[in-house]
Amino acid sequence: MTFAVHGLPVARGIAIGRAVLVVSSRIDVAHYFVKPEQIESEIDRVRSARNAVADELTKLQASVALMGPSEAPHELAALLEVHQMLLQDEALSGGVKHWITERLYNAEWALTTQLEVIARQFDEMEDAYLRERKADLEQVVERMLHRMKGTAAVLAPTPPRRKRAAHSDDDDGHDPTSGEGADAPLVLIAHDLSPADMLQFKKSVFAGFVTDVGGRTSHTAIVARSMDIPAVVGARTMSQLVRQDDWVIIDGDAGVVIVDPSPIILAEYGFKQRQGELERGRLTRLRHKPAVTLDGERVELLANIEMPEDTLGAVKAGAVGVGLFRSEFLFMGREAQRLTRLPDEEEQYLAYRRAVEGMQGMPVTIRTIDVGADKPLDGKAVRDDYLNPALGLRAIRWSLADPAMFLTQLRAILRAASHGEIHLLIPMLAHASEIRQTLALIEEARAQLDRRGAVHGRVKLGAMIEIPAAALTLKTFLKHFDFLSIGTNDLIQYTLAIDRADEAVAHLYDPAHPAVLRLVAETIAECRRQGKGVSVCGEMAGDVNFTRLLLGLGLRSFSMHPSQILAVKQEVLRADTSKLEAWAQDVLAAEEPAALLAAPR
Repeated sequence: MTFAVHGLPVARGIAIGRAVLVVSSRIDVAHYFVKPEQIESEIDRVRSARNAVADELTKLQASVALMGPSEAPHELAALLEVHQMLLQDEALSGGVKHWITERLYNAEWALTTQLEVIARQFDEMEDAYLRERKADLEQVVERMLHRMKGTAAVLAPTPPRRKRAAHSDDDDGHDPTSGEGADAPLVLIAHDLSPADMLQFKKSVFAGFVTDVGGRTSHTAIVARSMDIPAVVGARTMSQLVRQDDWVIIDGDAGVVIVDPSPIILAEYGFKQRQGELERGRLTRLRHKPAVTLDGERVELLANIEMPEDTLGAVKAGAVGVGLFRSEFLFMGREAQRLTRLPDEEEQYLAYRRAVEGMQGMPVTIRTIDVGADKPLDGKAVRDDYLNPALGLRAIRWSLADPAMFLTQLRAILRAASHGEIHLLIPMLAHASEIRQTLALIEEARAQLDRRGAVHGRVKLGAMIEIPAAALTLKTFLKHFDFLSIGTNDLIQYTLAIDRADEAVAHLYDPAHPAVLRLVAETIAECRRQGKGVSVCGEMAGDVNFTRLLLGLGLRSFSMHPSQILAVKQEVLRADTSKLEAWAQDVLAAEEPAALLAAPR
């Protein structure tokens, strides 16, 4: 039966494919594809874990048999017997083998996937006793996962595509994107995905994804845009409603997910998908065209990247530099890759150098590590007793609390600056004391390199304006920094007191709120008055709905995901800033700026 679920659109476009569920577990579960030659070894891992748990249960049963009724009631022995039966059930082992063989899932992913399939069968049983056995099955699987924990590998690059399962009940052989009998595209459905997960899936085969939680500017959404695939977040119970292999349409423009679509709906969205591809094709013609407005104002369009390899996409999209290298992604997902918890100086230096060289002489702005809140490091997950991690120890606060780690990063960046133009960007500053501490540590990093005789280069220093306190004390910042970069994602979050990763308040997240726009406008104006550089690197920069307004406010430097550059360039080429200035002031003065922004000009 066809049904639709509404969420928040975070990455535009249409994706049509078979659902791949990433099921939540009470312990961390790696999700990656294996190579065909690894199938047997993955099946062996499951078999070994099952045998180990069976031995464990057998020993428990033996010990229970030696106890008296007061120590071990009869129910305990019966429960262990149930666990043994569930462990040996062919529905579990056969299903796991299917997911490994047919979909090339790793053992842990296959196990949690089959758990979800069987658990739904338990939920549909009329007998209350049988329904309650789902909890026993979950305990058995958890035991097996604990046995396999620590054997995960990094997500493999794009695997060979596999044919759909022959036994799929709803498989009508129709693939709306690839033709009759071809392999179906895959779309990812999950309760949530961490930024590290997203980086892993960035190398994979998914045509789009949906999560139950998240907001428009959560870091999961941000990385989705960098992948340039349709995505919807905040879809609430999506992962519970859809089943493995269901046909799913993701409408990243409207924020709608359609499950089990009819042939008519498939045809309609297939047409929309082709139209979107044609539009992207037309935009590619603008790649080499300079971003100059109708009245001759040159505009700088820069790229936001997460990893050094992303520079390839930035150059391809026509970026004239990197306006934001989110260096924290070098620090994430390292446990899955069996790496040290933190990258050392040499590893970071080589990564920053690759980014500089990848931009072929164009400038690269590296933001120092911004972790905390929804971006915890491995082994440093957000504690449950933090009432609001977004207001806690994150970004520069984290770095200043760990000077040794911060100095390591600063030394690596300064060394990389000897290979090309690097701008050093500091996140989440709010206090003059933080500025002084940061500048002192930068000088200490230089001194340490000098004492070692290590080659290093000069960098331009910049600060992010993402806290209202910073936006209201700009003159203090401009005394110490060469440029400012407005991080609109956090600026909106902190100005409006909204957790941007919380879908429950996502409807209140408003980039066009008068208070937000005035803080952005004043930051741009003050930098221009003092002759200092200013850019916007938050999601507002890549939103074509705000391009004309930002140009009218005097902004001439935008930094966004490479996938957004050409659409913004098209808006720039059509704009006349001399006519936009007065209109921009009208927008600032309006009680409902969104209405003016939406009006055609």
